[in-house]
Parts: sequence; structure tokens; C-alpha cells
Amino acid sequence: MTGRLPACVIDVGTGYTKLGFAANKEPQFIIPSAIAIKESARVGDQNARRVTKGVEDLDFFIGDEAFNATGYAVKYPVRHGLVEDWDLMERFLEQCIFKYLRAEPEDHHFLLTEPPLNTPENREYTAEIMFETFNVPGLYIAVQAVLALAASWASRPVEERTLTGIVVDSGDGVTHVIPVAEGYVIGSCIKHIPIAGRNITSFIQSLLREREVGIPPEQSLETAKAIKEKFCYICPDIAKEFAKYDTEPSKWIRHYEGINAVTKAPFGVDVGYERFLGPEIFFHPEFSNPDFTTPLSEIVDNVIQNCPIDVRRPLYNNIVLSGGSTMFRDFGRRLQRDIKRSEKFCYICPDIAKEFAKYDTEPSKWIRHYEGINAVTKAPFGVDVGYERFLGPEIFFHPEFSNPDFTTPLSEIVDNVIQNCPIDVRRPLYNNIVLSGGSTMFRDFGRRLQRDIKRSVDQRLRISENLSEGRIKI
Repeated sequence: MTGRLPACVIDVGTGYTKLGFAANKEPQFIIPSAIAIKESARVGDQNARRVTKGVEDLDFFIGDEAFNATGYAVKYPVRHGLVEDWDLMERFLEQCIFKYLRAEPEDHHFLLTEPPLNTPENREYTAEIMFETFNVPGLYIAVQAVLALAASWASRPVEERTLTGIVVDSGDGVTHVIPVAEGYVIGSCIKHIPIAGRNITSFIQSLLREREVGIPPEQSLETAKAIKEKFCYICPDIAKEFAKYDTEPSKWIRHYEGINAVTKAPFGVDVGYERFLGPEIFFHPEFSNPDFTTPLSEIVDNVIQNCPIDVRRPLYNNIVLSGGSTMFRDFGRRLQRDIKRSEKFCYICPDIAKEFAKYDTEPSKWIRHYEGINAVTKAPFGVDVGYERFLGPEIFFHPEFSNPDFTTPLSEIVDNVIQNCPIDVRRPLYNNIVLSGGSTMFRDFGRRLQRDIKRSVDQRLRISENLSEGRIKI
């Protein structure tokens, strides 16, 4: 491998394609995944309608040039992350390699990306194009989620680098939540979300159409996209955000200026609520799509809960954001907060008496509300969840709450088990207590168990010290 030219990396997405060489920190080119071709007016198969003879076969443009070419039909080879037109895809890759990367494909290995749950047939088509058309010496097709996890290593210390995590990949056309365990995608747990960058753009476009009249109709989508990329952000609380804009509009409202492509006259747009309402559809999807009402945070939580139980904790500990639509300011912070809130209501408390006092003094802060749907009547119902949040799991440490015939707490049982073991292995057993199973995943379960076991051990040592009249020191 010494002296070999660096590998070429091509990541073809729905909206944009990223091109570059291995070992570089960032892509050399980021271009729209669009291709402009000549197309005849005859009716028939789309491949037959294209002019594909002689020199005219090379008469096409890709990227930004495709939008500037007059007399050409602009096509998108990729839709929702999957290749729809392989003939256009081959031409697109041709110019990516020769015109943009200026590379000789026979001299470079290639790394291409694929969406999760990509079919073997699509993978074979890609390999066929790369080996038979471009004659590449080597090809690796990687799942985008695994590459995103590997890319996150750059910001982590060596001991924390892992290929286990959950990737929220949101681009222009599709959003996926993909769990990865030790570099392998857990395909049965992948969730697809019908909300991505294009939906946000359309939602902002509809908001502007209702309010602004000065935007040229043919540029409304382009204007909405520019506003999305320049001004939008994720807010922690919609109600407070509306109040902010109503009380201090001059501080929060921004002004976007554009030029009419036909008349060349400038036009301006005041950007207000659209700044936070656009990306908010990730967390309140019913704003733009009444048929889909599950927020992103709940989907991430459900995906993790559907995974094998032994990888759930590592997945919660390593949530990686990938794709342009996750780059809104405070996206990660809001997602983390909502996932934490969407965790199951129950948790382990350190002290029951103090917990009762907390709920009695500040009920609005601690009481949660559960909403469900009656399986028979389909009518919604609601339940306020209070003391049940901590009293439920508390039976591990106070089993007499639910079973008067059994009163030994879990911590005491663990301590007794270790004490019944040979004396030479007791210390290693105390040092390595492993939690397994879904019922050990309540928040602070491990901390409470560790504390109670330590109290049992300390109490036994004090008794030994008293019985030995000080000859055994703690």
C-alpha cells in the first residue's frame, strides 16, 4: 500500500453530494445532487427519450451548473436516499470523478456510501458501475451511520472511541434513526421518519406564503431554503419563544434580502416566527404533517428500547447526529433534553421521605402526565403520575411494600451472596457488580444499589470492631 494514491470518497445524498480524498479533514466539493440533460419531446420510456448517441451523450451538467444550464431538464438521480435512475447516476459519477476530483479511477480505491436497509441489488448495481465502467482497483460501500460513528472519534479520547451508538441521520430527503452495535447495523430496529430538510423548507415556504406578498412565486422555495439555512434554530419552549417575539420584535425578527431573477429588482422579507417554527417540526411533526405525530425524541427512545437489552445503555450514552438538518443551533441539546424527559416515568430515589416532600411542595414540577388511547373506544385518556414514579421501583429496596412475606432488600441479598462465596474472591466480586436486564435500567439504580451495599458492609465492619473490642479496625 506504500506509495498508493489516496482513496476517493464520494457520498451521494438526496440533496447534496460530498466529494473528496481520504485523510482530508473536509470534502473538497459539496455540490447539489442534480444533473441537467437534453431530453426529447417524444412520449415513451425515459431512457429511450434521452439523446444518447455520439458526442451528445456527453452533453450534460451536474451540481450548480445544472441549475444554470438553459434548455436542459434538471433531474435528481437520488430520491429519499435511494438511487432511482442508474443511467443518470452513472453519468453523475463520471463527472464527479473526472471533472471535480480530476482523478484517474484506475489509480484510486473508492469509498462510497449507502443508506441503511439498502437492497443487495442496489449494491450490485453500484459495484457494476464502478468496476466495469470506471475499472477501479478497489471499492468499499459503507453504511452512512457507521461512518458517522467513526467520524465522531475525532472529538473523543482514544479510550472512549466506540462503534456502538445510535445515529440520527437527517439530510435533505430522509431522516433515519439507526442503531449500531460494534460496527454492525441492527437492521430490524431502524426507523424511517418522513421529515427532513426538504419538509422544513416547504413548511417555511407555506408560512411565508400566508404572510409575505413580495416574494416572487418562482423564487419562493429558494427563498425559504436560504432563510432556513441562515436564520433558523431550535428553541427550548415554543410558548416562551412566541412571547419573546411579541414583546421585543425588533430584537428577534431578522430581514432577508433577495433579488428577483426576472426583473432584477430587490425584495425583502421579514423573518419572524419562521425562525423557530421551521425546525420545530422535528419535535412537533403535526405542524406540517397531520398524519405523523411522533416526535423525533420519542422515536429515538423507541428504537433504543427495541434493541437487545445489553446494548441499550451504550446506545443511550452515544447518540451521534449526522446530516445537514441536524446542524440547527441547539438541536443536540433539545434532543437530549426531550429524550431524557421521554424516558419512562419511574426512577430510583435516594430517600423516600425527601421524595414525598418534593412532590408535596412542588407538584407541578414533579408530577408527569401520561396520555393513552382506549383500545376499544379509541378515545384518548390521561393519567397524572405522582408518587408512583419512585414508589414502583422502590420495591427492590423495600420489598415489603408489595409483598409482606418477603422483606429482604436487594442490596442485602447481593451482600449475603458475596459473603457466602470463598473469602479470596469476595473483594473482586464487590469491585465488579454488573447490572443486567431491563428492570435494572431505572435511573440511578446502580448508584442506589452501590450505596446500600456499602452501608451494609460498613455496618458489619462496625459490629466486628465492637465485638473485637477495637482489635479489628475499619
